[in-house]
Amino acid sequence: MPKRTTLILDDDVYRKLVEESVKRYGTVRALSKVVNELLRERFSSREDLIKLIYSDKITWISTEDFERFRRELSERFESR
Repeated sequence: MPKRTTLILDDDVYRKLVEESVKRYGTVRALSKVVNELLRERFSSREDLIKLIYSDKITWISTEDFERFRRELSERFESR
């Protein structure tokens, strides 16, 4: 069930939300919908990143192999 709350927004943040609401839905009345969507996007991307960081890795590379790769890559960039 949706909850009602009050947010105190800085003027620039409010303007951006209004612009986004008009852009997505053609009206300022969809402001709550835009805020919910933006918060969901932000929370889900952070959760995905945390899952990726702490998940079991599907490959393994030695320090020596990584250093070799890093040097080769660096040489490629420098030769351009």
